[in-house]
Amino acid sequence: MKFRLLPAALLALSAVSWADTAEEADERAQLPLDDLRTFTKVYSQIRNTYVEEVSDQKLLEYAIKGMLSELDPHSTYLDANSFDDLQMNTTGEYGGLGIEVGMENGFVKVIAPIDDSPASRAGIEAGDLIVTLDDKPVRGMSLSEAIEQMRGPVGSDIVLSIVREGNDQPFDVTLTRDTIKVNSVRARVLEPGYGYLRIAQFQLKTGDDLLKRITKLKQDEPNLKGLVLDLRNNPGGILQSSVKVADAFLNEGLVVYTEGRVENADVKYHATPGDEINGLPMVVLINEGSASASEIVAGALQDHGRAVIMGTDSFGKGSVQTVIPISEDRAIKLTTALYYTPSGRSIQAQGIEPDIIVERAKITALTRGGNFKEADLNGRLENGNGGDALDAKAREERSSQRDDLAARDNQLYEAVNLLKGITIFAKHGQDKSAGKSTQMADRTGD
Repeated sequence: MKFRLLPAALLALSAVSWADTAEEADERAQLPLDDLRTFTKVYSQIRNTYVEEVSDQKLLEYAIKGMLSELDPHSTYLDANSFDDLQMNTTGEYGGLGIEVGMENGFVKVIAPIDDSPASRAGIEAGDLIVTLDDKPVRGMSLSEAIEQMRGPVGSDIVLSIVREGNDQPFDVTLTRDTIKVNSVRARVLEPGYGYLRIAQFQLKTGDDLLKRITKLKQDEPNLKGLVLDLRNNPGGILQSSVKVADAFLNEGLVVYTEGRVENADVKYHATPGDEINGLPMVVLINEGSASASEIVAGALQDHGRAVIMGTDSFGKGSVQTVIPISEDRAIKLTTALYYTPSGRSIQAQGIEPDIIVERAKITALTRGGNFKEADLNGRLENGNGGDALDAKAREERSSQRDDLAARDNQLYEAVNLLKGITIFAKHGQDKSAGKSTQMADRTGD
């Protein structure tokens, strides 16, 4: 993992010596001396009179954590364990529950469960608030402390107390820790002509993995007509990987740009020539668990008119964090910039609004009951186009598969239907254009 290093200032609390002249000091922002004196007094009082002895190392660590946690929900101090966890997350393998989390009002908020993890299998949902971990209240914990609490030996259990919107009371969920191996990109053919790409999170190799999956998808379905890109419950990840994913479907133009206080925070990322699916229709699925890097991809494709965005409003994390090592095994994760979509939109605390809103719902197919069709009648005439019972059986199987998809994932079902509609409409337009061209040729011949 590559880290951007920023200059660091070292402040000695016990004895501060000033070597700068007054003129030199005036050239820089003045340090708040009165506030620093207040800090040292508080530090001294805690160190000397707190009911239990606390080491200087712990007190300074607490001070750093406090400074960062008060800035925003995503700036945090990374101790040795948290730093290791972060690096494991970006490479795609770590031990734990498989939950991407943030802080909200002192509680741990689930941004998204990772696919095929203990959390997703137990039914943990985006938006859930975790209020206790093994009966220990999370209020008062830092985010890194809560994450560390959720880590543990593979096979060990932990009880989460969950508050969920729509539920009157908190409820407990017991999860068994497992080794989380995140395959960031999955692909399959949904039905003839229509492909599906699922990105679980943006890791170091996600862009390269996506290109491999697209190549395999085109081999499996040479007559590809459209593609669904599923970014639901994708909590984000590495910005550069999201740029590479968006670039895979764009020929040119701005993908995203970032702006911050420091000079190197202002960066523009552009697409390179080459659309991996040659302009085929696309639908991008998002929901409230789609955050950060997911929103970069959705926003870029939406602004360029390259894809139809479907689902529900995304999470709304429009900030960029820089990991800044402060020692060999410790770092801070600091918000250093905001990002903007190609049209200049900031989605911070707003999210991406879908072009077509489709809420997640449970759909139950109506039974046919006593209804029947011509094909069910005894002595019916055969199909004049050569259709037979085999065709009818195949149609019945396809119908059953569609019903299963609608019941299992209505948003994906609607995405496929939209792609089919776009394909039919485009073909109809081509046929009409071809007909006009033929008529013009006939007139010219006369």
